[in-house]
Amino acid sequence: MSELIFRTVFVYFVLLAVVRLMGKREIGQLSPFDFVVAIVMAELAAIPMQSTADPIWHSVVPLMVLALLEIGLSFVALYNRRFRVFLDGKPQVVIRGGKILKHEMRRARYNLDDLLSQLREKGYPKPEDVEVAVLETSGRLSVVPKSDKRPVTPEDLGVQAGYEGLPVVLVMDGEVCREYLADQGLDRGWLEERLGKMGLHPEKVFLATLEPDGTILINGDRALYRQ
Repeated sequence: MSELIFRTVFVYFVLLAVVRLMGKREIGQLSPFDFVVAIVMAELAAIPMQSTADPIWHSVVPLMVLALLEIGLSFVALYNRRFRVFLDGKPQVVIRGGKILKHEMRRARYNLDDLLSQLREKGYPKPEDVEVAVLETSGRLSVVPKSDKRPVTPEDLGVQAGYEGLPVVLVMDGEVCREYLADQGLDRGWLEERLGKMGLHPEKVFLATLEPDGTILINGDRALYRQ
């Protein structure tokens, strides 16, 4: 029993390391090649957990070879468009000017039910409202609506909208995010001084963010604090 537990824990961390090495692509963005590799890796990882008679390296070595193969091919695809197209395929336009392109849908083996479903998810249930719809290599549908069907923007109304920026996380789960502070040219002393004015200490803060206007927003268990 102890050997089985050890094998499970060991393979878990090996698999975790391999997945981390392979990058941060989401499951929905995997290419066919990535998907096949993921299936093979899952099968290899299950072998040492199912049979203690086989040496554990019989699975670890193939896992590392697959990881190196995936990383190597990813670098080749990064600099070679033809190879990238071979691995991932090309996006296909399935609607142009409100007209569904049947021949492109046949090439992609993409049926009308899937198309209409994804159009509804994007908020455009009528194909005639779409200027261009592109079936991406990930299988997702990108939709560009016709100009008279898209949402109104401040530019359409002649309103000048300033850039709001993104909040910067200063404290998360009581831990000071030093790298984010450094990016803003700030340090822990500045943070403790600002929090001290509210009677707070970083270790007691669940989440603190620096807003674009320079204020600090504290998310507490029961209330929001701004300083």
